[in-house]
Amino acid sequence: MKIKSTLPAALGAAFLASIVAQQAVGAVGEEDFALETTEDLYQICSATADDPNYIHAAYECRGFIEGAVQYHDAVSDKKHLKRLICYPESATIGDGKKAFVAWAKKHSGDKEAMGELPVVGLVRALADKYPCKR
Repeated sequence: MKIKSTLPAALGAAFLASIVAQQAVGAVGEEDFALETTEDLYQICSATADDPNYIHAAYECRGFIEGAVQYHDAVSDKKHLKRLICYPESATIGDGKKAFVAWAKKHSGDKEAMGELPVVGLVRALADKYPCKR
């Protein structure tokens, strides 16, 4: 999920289209935008076009995923730390969003997992989808 400067418009369009295809978990509330838990991120990332907060949610989800992945890439590449996520070069932010939403849906009944910091849930989801060979 490397971010390339030539891809933002195409990724943005693909990302927004992929959100429309997702099933809504529920209406996004103002409290979800605080992103205090993995559940909050799940609510934001699974918003559909009929949600009044859809545009805000779509951009917040994308920004959160992009920021977390860029940080992961920066610290694991520059500090020689072990990578937690080993995605292929072809992976997009939209792919990461789909992986997270699928993981969160699967774990939605797990209060402990859904109560963790959203970055922890995101990394768990991406590491599950794109594991590193040990």
